Amino acid sequence: MYAIVSSGGKQYKVQKGEILRVEKISGDIGASVSFDKVLMFSNDENVNIGQPVLENVAVNGHIVEQGKAKKIIVFKYKRRKGYRRKQGHRQQYTAVKIDNIAQNS
Repeated sequence: MYAIVSSGGKQYKVQKGEILRVEKISGDIGASVSFDKVLMFSNDENVNIGQPVLENVAVNGHIVEQGKAKKIIVFKYKRRKGYRRKQGHRQQYTAVKIDNIAQNS
């Protein structure tokens, strides 16, 4: 059983028990999270596709970690002009453990 959810402008395939890294969601460690924008749901026999979202499916989980990803370097350079700009960035993320995928009939 799996579902496709939308969070932070991105889409993720989720299954029960896996840990998912999404864009920063406010909340403390251990707080429950519910993803209501479920785009697709499959339970081995049939597949339900939302137009654009499924109303009767919700993905529930809890926050495991709040952190920052590895640093990336943004370096801009124009040759022969003496133009150089160096900037670093660390994207914040939230790790969510998926508890269940609930389907309401």
